[in-house]
Amino acid sequence: MSAAENRFSDSLTIIVPVLNEARRIEALVSHLNTLFCQIIVVDGGSTDGTCAALNASIQSHVQVITAPGGRARQMNTGAAQAATPFLLFLHADTTLPDHGVEFVVTALRSGRSPWGRFDVRFDRTTLIYRVIAWFMNRRSAATGICTGDQAIFTTAEAFAAVRGFDEIPLMEDIELCKKLKQLGKPIRAETAVTTAARRWETHGPMRTILTMWWLRFRYWLGTPPESLARWYEDAR
Repeated sequence: MSAAENRFSDSLTIIVPVLNEARRIEALVSHLNTLFCQIIVVDGGSTDGTCAALNASIQSHVQVITAPGGRARQMNTGAAQAATPFLLFLHADTTLPDHGVEFVVTALRSGRSPWGRFDVRFDRTTLIYRVIAWFMNRRSAATGICTGDQAIFTTAEAFAAVRGFDEIPLMEDIELCKKLKQLGKPIRAETAVTTAARRWETHGPMRTILTMWWLRFRYWLGTPPESLARWYEDAR
């Protein structure tokens, strides 16, 4: 038996929602093929050949299924298909650190908390992105609220207890954290996941920061996510 097979975990399922990711499918497949646990990729209606490209390249531990569009709905569908005690929700443009699977399994088995998240860093190393990541990580540590980019992980039991993601077009990650916080303080993995800076580069770091904080402020005031999604390009 190979070293990789020895490290395979039958305790964790990673759920990856995708939509029109053909442009970066090679990087996504390369990463998923190195993660030694069950993986469910949930396509939300891609029209660019994402599913075909995935099925042509993935290894046997990666399953591709489809679900109605909407990131929350996709992740709930993937979780319902999982048959493991632990779950991790991974965005298609985010990569786990070395030994990330082992960390999650060990952390959740410890019983310290039924859920947690990783620190984050960007795939660009310029000062502005290091500063943004630093503030994101400190904010999450202080509030217990994190974003989907930080690879939220949880026990399947806890996920079921809070009824999974609210199927809303935006802020589903924040709502999940608010519900999970009632069950315990999140475990913090200080070894960071790496997430793409593509949205920040497209719209500019400062504009993106202001937009996100404006959306969160409006949400805190009670604006429905459906209304906020109209202001958030590519919300899904």
